[in-house]
Amino acid sequence: MDKFKKNLIFYILLIIDFYVIPWFIKDTGSAMIVMLGIIPMVCFVTSMMYGIRNGFDFWYAFIVAILFIPSIFIFYNSSAWIYVVVYAGIALLGNFIALPLRKR
Repeated sequence: MDKFKKNLIFYILLIIDFYVIPWFIKDTGSAMIVMLGIIPMVCFVTSMMYGIRNGFDFWYAFIVAILFIPSIFIFYNSSAWIYVVVYAGIALLGNFIALPLRKR
């Protein structure tokens, strides 16, 4: 529980990324910009910051995937299920790239 509280800011940033940013989708073009540009970028940067602070953590990518799943039912359709894997992969990549930058 202490680790959860310590990293709460990262989870809040992801929730904002997955649940606030999609409100700006107006049409297919803006949906593509949001789904393929803004959300992955915020997820990647957040994952790098998490990795710098905590090192590599596979569970973080799992949490990213879990946090995204409800947004599929709120904002998207069933074709968005692939983004669960994509965003988890982006989280793993950001987390992995941050390893050399980790503060000990």
